[in-house]
Amino acid sequence: MYLIAGLGNPGDKYRMTRHNVGFEILDYLSDIYRTKINKIKHKALLGECTIEGEKVLLAKPQTFMNLSGESIREIANFYKIPPENIIVIYDDKSLAVGSVRIRKKGSDGGHNGMKSIIYQLVSDHFARIRIGIGEPPGEGENLVGHVLGRFSREEIIVIEKIIEKIPDMLSCIIREGADAAAGKYNVTIKG
Repeated sequence: MYLIAGLGNPGDKYRMTRHNVGFEILDYLSDIYRTKINKIKHKALLGECTIEGEKVLLAKPQTFMNLSGESIREIANFYKIPPENIIVIYDDKSLAVGSVRIRKKGSDGGHNGMKSIIYQLVSDHFARIRIGIGEPPGEGENLVGHVLGRFSREEIIVIEKIIEKIPDMLSCIIREGADAAAGKYNVTIKG
């Protein structure tokens, strides 16, 4: 069994913000895999599907970003999912808009949601798909305002192109592993 978690913040005021790109991707996956992510369990909204013949839980933690690890730990413990079978999809300000980076393990990179997950799982050995949202445009620009801001029309076009490739990335990670997926899908897409 696998767990795919998209990170974001619950509530309508955060919809379509840079920090919620993980949630937006999970919504797309629910359409692609014809499932609903609507069961409230383990501090998350959960759905279930099959990818590459494997049972997969789709999770949108409802704990707010900085406590995402609480929900993911509860899900992993309840379903006995090892860290190696967890895939986390989240925003990364250190990557330009249009960049995607897949890794099978690593540090939190300064992302508070990832920091929480690593702390709660007591492991950094889980796959991640990092979606570039870019740095704030001006020097000294407010980071919180940037990550909680919305993408421009041009950026949305690029993000949509990335989102369309996510099912292929996930299939590759499950079938061949995160390193193989990184070799194929670590790209930067232009508008």
